[in-house]
Amino acid sequence: TVTRAEGGYEFNHVRYKLVDLPGTYSLLSASQDEEVARNFILFGQPDCTIVVTDATALERNLNLVLQVTEITGQVVVAVNLMDEAKRKGLQVDTRSLARDLGVPAIPIIARTGEGLQMLLSTVADVIEGAVSTQPLRVSGPPEIQQAVDELSGQIAALYPGLPNARWLAIRILDGDARVQQALLSGELNDLAANQRGSEVKFSRQMAIEGRQ
Repeated sequence: TVTRAEGGYEFNHVRYKLVDLPGTYSLLSASQDEEVARNFILFGQPDCTIVVTDATALERNLNLVLQVTEITGQVVVAVNLMDEAKRKGLQVDTRSLARDLGVPAIPIIARTGEGLQMLLSTVADVIEGAVSTQPLRVSGPPEIQQAVDELSGQIAALYPGLPNARWLAIRILDGDARVQQALLSGELNDLAANQRGSEVKFSRQMAIEGRQ
């Protein structure tokens, strides 16, 4: 069974909820892992999404980064295994990476904890609006953009309150049969409602724990 792990941490006297999603290279729902991750980012509407990448094989992870930033701009990229990259003679310019992606990119070594304080600080800044993001989003010809705008407007009108209508429109225009079926059957509405319900339940639990 594919599940997600949930917990919490405190940083600068503020408590945060942390959700660890199944590892994946894509959000296109070819596997259960990908669908669990996609549904949470789409409908859980997290305040910030951390995308953990591998500094030794960064190109392999950038597709996922771009898919996530298409859904939300509240993203921080954690570039892990910086020590392994250095050992292999690889240099990762995280400043240039952040500039090109339009979201913060923080070098870390999770095994030793190096860079984690900077990562947590950046996450807090993104959530609080102290750091603004301008995520890179791949745009097509004007007629494609017009089709996306029109379809996302129709989805928003038919399903009020359903988040990320633009991303759903892109997937439908790309021929994603799974998204088409889920939208027409009402499954996406149910997923969104269930996701919001679980978030409220967990938030109450965190609030109670915080007062103890």
